[in-house]
Amino acid sequence: MRVRPAVAAGHPATADAGAEILDSGGTAADAAVAATAAACVAETIMTGLLGGGHAIYRDAASGQAWNLDCFCDVPSGDGDEMQQMPVPFGEELVHYAIGAASCAVPGVAAGLGALHERFGRLPWRDVLEPAMRLARTGVEFTHAHAKCLAMLAPVMTLDRGGEIFSPRGALLEAGETLRQPALEKAFAILAAEGARSAYEGSLAEALLVLMRARGGAITRDDLRTYEARWAEPVELEYAGHRVLTRGGLSGVPELLEAMPPLHGLDETERVLALVPVLDGRERVTHTTNVSVVDTDGNACVFTTSLGLGSGDYVAGLDLHLNSMLGEADLLVGGRSASGRRMESMMAPTLAFDSEGLAVAIGSAGGTRLRAALALVLGAILDEGVEPQFAVDRPRFHPTGDTVNAEPEVDEEALAELERRGRHVRRWPAQHHYFGGVSVVSRFGSAADRRRSGAVRLSTSERTRPRST
Repeated sequence: MRVRPAVAAGHPATADAGAEILDSGGTAADAAVAATAAACVAETIMTGLLGGGHAIYRDAASGQAWNLDCFCDVPSGDGDEMQQMPVPFGEELVHYAIGAASCAVPGVAAGLGALHERFGRLPWRDVLEPAMRLARTGVEFTHAHAKCLAMLAPVMTLDRGGEIFSPRGALLEAGETLRQPALEKAFAILAAEGARSAYEGSLAEALLVLMRARGGAITRDDLRTYEARWAEPVELEYAGHRVLTRGGLSGVPELLEAMPPLHGLDETERVLALVPVLDGRERVTHTTNVSVVDTDGNACVFTTSLGLGSGDYVAGLDLHLNSMLGEADLLVGGRSASGRRMESMMAPTLAFDSEGLAVAIGSAGGTRLRAALALVLGAILDEGVEPQFAVDRPRFHPTGDTVNAEPEVDEEALAELERRGRHVRRWPAQHHYFGGVSVVSRFGSAADRRRSGAVRLSTSERTRPRST
């Protein structure tokens, strides 16, 4: 049984953009570029063209797969002091640093270009057209994004963000239209000049003007020398499957290797077995993910982020700067030397069995990303759970002595953890804190309701029986 061609993403408009390109004969790369570009319009709470990302691409004809690193570089300039911004998150007050000086050299544009150049089939402008159209017409603001905006309003309403996210003096609510008209111009420039516009063309010039005006650290040489990089994935065995992912700060290979057997466990046993291996630090980073498989069996998973976002916008283009230099969890051992690629927790992942590609999966969620991905992947591959149930299943995330738990996590297990001396923080509802997983698989496709996610099948597939 093959994987049905589909797009799973963090927003209905993002998934629609990818499916439109699949329906037009595009490859998984074309669809991932279109969907990721659309996410930079529809999901500007989470990501943007001036952010960073990681992708994995599998070419069905050759059977080979490659990681694509388009995360951010450390700039070489001396930026002004960053602005400290505490953000309330549940019971925690999380401290960030924002401002133009927090912006690292962006990589999303280069990643889109590299992916399309190597594996795309449709014209560059065609795959960017859905994003331009969304910018022109506006896009529905989702419930998940409205909740996120309410939490991040002190940052998201700075500078041009005030007009975008609080257009009438009140924060946008679910169901209202998010309008960022100048993004159409930004993508039109990208379409006309190519991806290098963000590094050596009109978009680069506009970014450098902002850097000079607001004390940013990015220089012309930083942009000129930036390149997206292809690399071999990390390969490991998990639950009888060959898994390809990325290592480093993601920690996903180590986590999957430490995962206990899950098949046959009841809910109490499952939670108690998993909590000890999922421990991680608690910090909020806003990210989104796109997973795509096309009719030829090519697969692409693309994860991108702005970090929190710096609160600064490129004039006349509605482009929000990333804040990666203000994300303490990414500055392992302190700020790296200029020109160095920053670390990232992103881990786009593919899994294979004896029949071939089984799962294409990625997750958003910062420090909760690897736990969300492992919980869902383990449920699908080890427990044999249907993908949407696996994604919807209540999640838990331990950090230090505290275990964060969504409603309906097994109460007997939580009580036992408390008897063992752990503090259990019971969240009142499912929340985007616990990550956002997108899955396309042989067993079905799924998107995370915590992020208002959506799945779209390619048109030619919608009338086929589920068993094909």
